[in-house]
Amino acid sequence: MRRMRVQRFDAQIAAGPRGHALIVVPFDPDAQWGVKAVHHVRGTVNGCRVRVTLEPGEGGWAFTMNPARMQHAGIAAGSQVPVELSPEGPQRGDLAEDIAAALEASPAAGAFFDTLAQFYRTGYLRYIDATKRRPDLRAARIAEVTHLLASGIKERPRS
Repeated sequence: MRRMRVQRFDAQIAAGPRGHALIVVPFDPDAQWGVKAVHHVRGTVNGCRVRVTLEPGEGGWAFTMNPARMQHAGIAAGSQVPVELSPEGPQRGDLAEDIAAALEASPAAGAFFDTLAQFYRTGYLRYIDATKRRPDLRAARIAEVTHLLASGIKERPRS
């Protein structure tokens, strides 16, 4: 199991749309944490805790902060601040072998799993992990979850 590394850097705060701050990261999160459409991350900006989504853009991977969050973090466009980011929630490298193998075998399910926020990933994993003492049921739940993820369903329907 590989552990995801924290990325630390100083960022130049740029003015984004609607008064938001735009923070471009100086590294490729796909290279650091695995290829994904977006990266849900947590960390700090100028010492203030954040949970943000890194998205690819014209200037590279970046995230925004709204004006209220900027004020709370004590940042403004043009300032240089320390940033620390790491992937949020369970990542592929953290998964049990049987779950990781199922996601690897279904590229659509794996890709969708990677885009989910921590809440949804954790929900699916808890559903599967509740069956640790029942291998037959565990295999069935892994198959069910893989199908749901491949179908683009964020959350398992409640019975």
